Amino acid sequence: MNTTAIRKQMSIHPDVMDLLNNQIGMEMKASASYLAMASWCDQRELLNSKAFFYKQAEEEREHAMKIFTFINDNGGAAISPNVTNVNNDFESLRGIYETGLEQEIAVTESIFKIFKSARKEGDLITEVFLQWFISEQSEEEDTFRSIIDVFDLMEGMPLKMIDERLPKE
Repeated sequence: MNTTAIRKQMSIHPDVMDLLNNQIGMEMKASASYLAMASWCDQRELLNSKAFFYKQAEEEREHAMKIFTFINDNGGAAISPNVTNVNNDFESLRGIYETGLEQEIAVTESIFKIFKSARKEGDLITEVFLQWFISEQSEEEDTFRSIIDVFDLMEGMPLKMIDERLPKE
């Protein structure tokens, strides 16, 4: 079956599907990035941060899988992404959390773009599907901002002591 025949059977708009496939790549790159952050924390025995970033990595993979399944369940063709250029070198624990926040903001902006595209194209199925992601992203950004606030409150304290005050989840 050719691509045109497949796309005619889709419940989601083809342009929106392409954006969703790009989002899968973004989520998987975020997952790989969080794994790198977890490794950095693990090497320094920052146990709460290590646990937090391992959990974040798994959550991002779950998000990618949710989108992947959604595309296929709605007649589209989900594409497995190629993840490259993952940073494994970090300067500080605070810097890692700031990078995580920047990453979450970029994901939020991407979700908003897809949502707006779905609305423009009249793709109600995708619009409804993405509402969960919008709420999730709001929570993710808030979590990172709250953690960065802890660094501000504990400025000058030993890194291990700061890590002990950070959430594991």
